[in-house]
Amino acid sequence: MTIMSMEDSHEEEHSKVFYQLLLDVLNFSAASFSAPTDSYAFEENNLVGIVENSILEQLALMKDLLEHITRLESYGSEVLKVSQLVIDSIIRFCGEQCQAKSWDSFSKNPDKEGIMDCEGTISVNPIINIRKYAIQRLCELGTVAAKGGHLVSILNTSWKGVVTLLQQDNGSLEAVLDVSDIILKLISLANHSLRSAAESWSSSLKEPISVAVARRTFVPVKFYLVNAVKISSFCPTQAFLVHREIILCVMMISSFRVSLSTETNLKIASEVSSELLEQMSMSLLYSILNPDEVEEQMKFEIMDRLFTSEGCHSSSQEDPCGHNIMQMEKIFSLTCDSISCTKTLILGRVLLFMCLLRSSIDAEENVKIVITRKLGWLFNMLIDEEVYACILSMQIPLSHGTKQKTQFVWEPMFLSLLESLKTFMIAASSSLAWGELVSFLLDNIFHPHLLCWEIVMELLCFLMRYAEKNVASSLIDKLCSCFKSVACLGSILDPNSAVRKIARSISMLVKCGAQPVADRVHSSLIGGDRSQLSSVMLVALLMEGFSLQLLSDNFREIVRKRIITDYCGFIETFHGKLLGACGSSLFGAPVFALSASLPSLQVNESGIDKKTLQFLFAILGTLSESSDTRVSYNCHRLLAETLGIFSHMNGLYKSNEMEAIILQLHKLFISKAASDTQQQRSKAELALFMAGFGHMDMSETEECKKGSAVCGLYHMLLRERHWALIHLAIASFGYFAARSSCNQLWRFVPDNAALSYDILGGYEVSEERFMCEFKAFLEKERALPELAPSSEQILLLQEEAALLKEAVRKKIQTLETEEMDCEVVEIDHEQLSSKRRKMPDGISKGVELLQSGLKVIGEGLSQWQKTQPNSLDLHDKLLTHFSCLEDAITNLASIAGSGSN
Repeated sequence: MTIMSMEDSHEEEHSKVFYQLLLDVLNFSAASFSAPTDSYAFEENNLVGIVENSILEQLALMKDLLEHITRLESYGSEVLKVSQLVIDSIIRFCGEQCQAKSWDSFSKNPDKEGIMDCEGTISVNPIINIRKYAIQRLCELGTVAAKGGHLVSILNTSWKGVVTLLQQDNGSLEAVLDVSDIILKLISLANHSLRSAAESWSSSLKEPISVAVARRTFVPVKFYLVNAVKISSFCPTQAFLVHREIILCVMMISSFRVSLSTETNLKIASEVSSELLEQMSMSLLYSILNPDEVEEQMKFEIMDRLFTSEGCHSSSQEDPCGHNIMQMEKIFSLTCDSISCTKTLILGRVLLFMCLLRSSIDAEENVKIVITRKLGWLFNMLIDEEVYACILSMQIPLSHGTKQKTQFVWEPMFLSLLESLKTFMIAASSSLAWGELVSFLLDNIFHPHLLCWEIVMELLCFLMRYAEKNVASSLIDKLCSCFKSVACLGSILDPNSAVRKIARSISMLVKCGAQPVADRVHSSLIGGDRSQLSSVMLVALLMEGFSLQLLSDNFREIVRKRIITDYCGFIETFHGKLLGACGSSLFGAPVFALSASLPSLQVNESGIDKKTLQFLFAILGTLSESSDTRVSYNCHRLLAETLGIFSHMNGLYKSNEMEAIILQLHKLFISKAASDTQQQRSKAELALFMAGFGHMDMSETEECKKGSAVCGLYHMLLRERHWALIHLAIASFGYFAARSSCNQLWRFVPDNAALSYDILGGYEVSEERFMCEFKAFLEKERALPELAPSSEQILLLQEEAALLKEAVRKKIQTLETEEMDCEVVEIDHEQLSSKRRKMPDGISKGVELLQSGLKVIGEGLSQWQKTQPNSLDLHDKLLTHFSCLEDAITNLASIAGSGSN
């Protein structure tokens, strides 16, 4: 009986008889396999063969019916119902028989005569044969039903039957059945469904994808993955045989989700895919990572294949906006051999790693260790230009709420990455991976890439907030020890020096801890020590935002007195003519300390206000009289900090000396060339200082010199085109305008203010444009409700990433060169301890020659500035290096001096 027999006759009566006969046969089959087990006498080998052949024939008939279901006319629905009954009964029959006692005789009596099956092979265990062929035929049925149509019920029944029969197995089927091929079929079905959706959606969409369409697409994919996960959990060794295909599948799902997130019309599809596929893809991955049957070395290989840097470097031939890594049609054209050498999946890899971090609570101990060792890969990926741009600009959907009511919130990918890393910290805190994780963070506390450093600090701050007291104290102690070791290296005036970086890190962590943490830092680094090293660490901490309010009352008062005493002592001994002879970066440290601490330090203005005025007059006088380069460099540093101190003392703005100060500042900043780099560096503090003009009385007549000078200074500031100075200038002017008694505020705004120019060309000037921008700044009207970066913004982020990447490359190259220059020298410690530590005469003589050379170089720089005023940029670079050289030689001289005593 075949389907083709229907086409041999067109008589209606014949068709009815045929369909009725077909239904009767199917019902009889279902009833036969549903009959009680005890009615079968399976001791007879011939009957076993009959049962086996009957099951194979029935399932073959089911497959034939499903393939031609459209030809069954009006009887199709009835045939499907009865077919499902037949499949259910066969699955139930096989499940019951595997528990029956009658099969024990075959397994216990290996000498018993074998049974010839339908394919002519000898089997000593008929139940294994029956279940093997039943599973194979059910897989075929499930594959046919996956083609679509109205076969959902058959699809569910067939694959669930496969899972049920494999679950009941005790391992005997793995020797005769290729379970890995079943897993591979399910993965292929999932990939095919996703590929079809990608092909359909990659074309232009006029309307957004609805929730119903998205769920209709992704629910079958989830069904295939669920069954693949279940089978993999029963047979982990078989799942590992297809680990390359599993890796490809989870990476394609992750990359597909990234692509959906970038398209406005696919936002709903992105949310639905996150809801249905994220957890399932992670479960599929863990099915080959967690089992004890998979060796640890194999797990390392899996992670290396998932997260490799091979082929992930930027290429000049690729799309500069980064869209090449998010094209859907490229994702599903990859193979297992090509995924390790393509950049198409790079963002998908990053998103997959984030999902792995979020779900790490389900990971085994050794898997957490493997994940920890891949954090370095994550940092290497973040340095890439396209990943850097996307991680800061792209948004992805994150689920919130319960399983019954899930809501999606679109968050920046960078914030999601931080949350994923924090989740992993919690999961790793009670495992062996914790030690490696903390070591990784401490090893990267000087990471040269800004984004990676911010991630490290965010995680360390998270640790400080929620870790146990002893863990937080141990972290602070390690950083304080590191601080002491680098305090003598580099300049505290260089924000990128090691001493400033470690001070920045400690200041950030102290803000996240309790008061005892700040007191611990004070006791460890400062205490009652008045040495040069202690002063360096104190100034560095204050310059990096260490808040004195975090200290206990006793320690805060000690530090306050020290800062005020040192400041007053420095002012009393200050002499402008000696600035050219000052080589140490600690010169002026008391001024830097007071300027940095004033935001968090309660200071009685009457104690230092007159001295501050006198000091400011002295600095301005020295700048106007001296033409020495080194004097100008040191004076501008002190001027910037003094203006910062002034900005926190509102009472000084009403002093009688203010007019003279404003006139001198006007003369200094207006008369000199705008390209003076040292002057440019002082403009940030000048803007803070000028904001306080709103606290003083000022005439609005043209004859008022003070008012004219203030107008001139604001004109100069508001013309600045650097974005940072524009922000500071407009903030300063806004503070001044809100508090000033002047009515003619328009006098303080130049016609060619930076904000008056059009954004596109930068040539057209409009007073209305300035007022509009000024109003928007004050009222914060430019805040965007959501992040929607343009291609120009992404391009700017990529350019920024390229600069950071080049800085990292140079830093690594420098470190490698220094390591090559180092030589290993064996030291006889016993012989060394028995001798006096006296410096050889050659060292002292060499230091003297270096100091003499510094003097000659300084004189040459001063002469160069006078004779070649057009080379200011190169001159400033040389002056910066010269200052660092001075610091190094000064430290060397102090060491040589102490060693000779």
